[in-house]
Formats: sequence, C-alpha cells, structure tokens
Amino acid sequence: MNIENKIFVITGAGSGIGRALAIGLSAKGARLLLVGRNEETLSQTVSMLENTDNAKIIVGDVTKDDTRKAIQQTATKEFGGIDVLINNAGVSIVGELSSQSDDDLRSMMEINLLAPMQLVRDLMDLLEKSESPRIVNVGSMFGDIAFPLFAGYSATKFGLRGLSDALRRELAPRGIGVLYAAPRGTETNATPAQRHLTEPFEMKLDAPMVPAANIISALESDARSSYPKSIERLFVLVSRLFPSVIDGKLIKQLKRVQTSR
Repeated sequence: MNIENKIFVITGAGSGIGRALAIGLSAKGARLLLVGRNEETLSQTVSMLENTDNAKIIVGDVTKDDTRKAIQQTATKEFGGIDVLINNAGVSIVGELSSQSDDDLRSMMEINLLAPMQLVRDLMDLLEKSESPRIVNVGSMFGDIAFPLFAGYSATKFGLRGLSDALRRELAPRGIGVLYAAPRGTETNATPAQRHLTEPFEMKLDAPMVPAANIISALESDARSSYPKSIERLFVLVSRLFPSVIDGKLIKQLKRVQTSR
C-alpha cells in the first residue's frame, strides 16, 4: 500500500514502538490519530513528527468504551475516516504466575488482547469505507516462543497472533488486510523492570525504530506478517517442529535466573 495521505490510528503512541511508528509514518506523509493514556507523552510524540499539522491526539484508555467512541468520532470529524488501525498498546508484567495478582492478569488480558478485538469491532464501519483498509496487530516473539516468567504476557500474545490469523481470513472477502507483527525484545518504558532477565535469557533488545521500520516496510509490501530479521526467526521454526529443544534451552536459562537471586 501507498502510505502517503493514509489515515492511521495508532494506540500506545506515547512511547516505544508506537512513537517510532508515528515518526516513520509521518515522514512518509501519513495522517495520524495518536492514542494513549498520557497527554504529555503524546504531545512529545507529535513534536517529533515531520508534519505536526497532520496529527491529532486522543488521551484515554483503549479498554474503555468512551475512548473507543472518541476514536470513532475524532477520526470521522478530523480526517473523514480510517485507513489503518494499528493495535500497538500493550503491557508486560513479568514473574512467576503464582506471584501475579488478578489485576496484573486482567490488565494484560484487557490491554493486549481484548482491546484489539473491541477496536476492530468498533472501527469496522469506518475501515470498510476505506479503499485500502488494513489492521496491524503488534504482537511479540513471545507470541511464538513462550518464555517462563512471561506466562500471562505470552498467553495474550499467542492469542493476538491467533486473532490476527482468524481476522485475516474472516475479513478477506471485505478487502481488509491484516498484518501481524512480532518484534523481538525492544527498549521501552517496561525494559528497566525486566532488565534482570535479559542476560540470563540471552535476549537481544532493539531500538524501537527497528521494529517500526520493519512494520512500515511490511505494510508497504502488503505482507501478512513482520518478524525480526535475525536468528529468532529460526527459533520460531524450531519451537514449532522440535518444541522439546526449546523447552530444554529455556528451562536451563530459567535456572540461571533462579540461582542469581
């Protein structure tokens, strides 16, 4: 697809991959509706754009009905519709499942999985009016390879990948494309809380602009998925064909975490 003049809704646009997507898409002439819970960080994102006049912000929680209604209304009033919905907002809470509260688990389920379903549903009428509608679900490599201490997060990202596959088939007759993106570890606001796990699990962290550039390229080529151009893609294949190999590696790495406490 040609990105110039297309109307994008980006959730979680106040930092990380969402901010990097906004910057990259603005440079290609996109019009942007940026959604997040913090007005200050959203305004900072806008200040970094090549064309600030082509961006509007909505401050709100995408798990709430009133925020989703505001997206509908603002997109219609300010831009006349929506071409691309990017479900990027997400939260990662790490640790043993037995230590996580109901609020922790509910937060990950609602933000990472339920909200994308609700947004697709609520914005469907606007998407169908576009000449080249797309949905982008930003998942994670944890949606292909389930790490210990990331059980709840992995579950939501596996679910998002399944949602993307189902929607791609369901919406094809309506001409709506679905792109599933699976970045590897990325430097975001959540990184400091997980820093103690990066070395034992041998995680490689990308700057946000790396997955953002991959996602934009995948959109331009009408790809069905976007994965990192690295060894992790091989691990995905091994995990599917020989899961016990990945079991052994990750259990060994988990023991390193436990012994380092």
